[in-house]
Amino acid sequence: MESNEQTGSASPILLSFPASVPTAHVESRVPVGSPARRFSYAVTKRALDIILIVLASPVIVPLCIVLALSVVLSSPGPVFFSHRRIGKGGIFFSMWKFRTMCTLSQEVLELHLADHPEQRAEWAANHKLKNDPRITPLGRFMRQSSLDELPQLWNVLTGRMSLVGPRPIVAAEAEKYKSDFSYYLAVKPGLAGLWQASGRSTLTYDQRVALDRRYVETWSLIGDIRLILRTMAHVVNADGAY
Repeated sequence: MESNEQTGSASPILLSFPASVPTAHVESRVPVGSPARRFSYAVTKRALDIILIVLASPVIVPLCIVLALSVVLSSPGPVFFSHRRIGKGGIFFSMWKFRTMCTLSQEVLELHLADHPEQRAEWAANHKLKNDPRITPLGRFMRQSSLDELPQLWNVLTGRMSLVGPRPIVAAEAEKYKSDFSYYLAVKPGLAGLWQASGRSTLTYDQRVALDRRYVETWSLIGDIRLILRTMAHVVNADGAY
């Protein structure tokens, strides 16, 4: 789960890439044989996204209404928040989630880290805290169950994300990918992926990067379906979530 809740820009702009990953060579760093380079990849992925969302909509829509009302009644603030994330090709987009934090969350975080300097390393390493003081009681439940991510289905419908792919990252995380950043940029970020299906927050960031690269190099339709099922199992068990 991502920890920041700040309003993102709705207007996509080109990302300023780390110096180690020049924009002119983004595509060339992804192997020619990678499935992500095939036209059939884009068509198959888009068809799978639309079909599964339509089939699940009789359950998803009422659930989202209940969750939205719960957010309104549980704490002051907006129902949703958007945060600017890096999309395919380095284009920023606004990723949507149910609000899980209190208002003035940035100020609360800064005060908490000032009072608990020993947690700065945890924040610097993963951009999240296991015991985050900003999260509301309802927000903690939604994060552990991943229900806060449901609004990202709108991002999938509008074509900014896919059901399966690397989890969207913020600009500050790009440097952590080093030379493998081009693999992240080669595909749409996903609602579910190898990182979530393999343990999520129990993994190191380097392991997350390796899994994202592996996904791009070995993509298959059957693999996506298996990842969706594995992710659902991990969500039900709240494995590695906080």
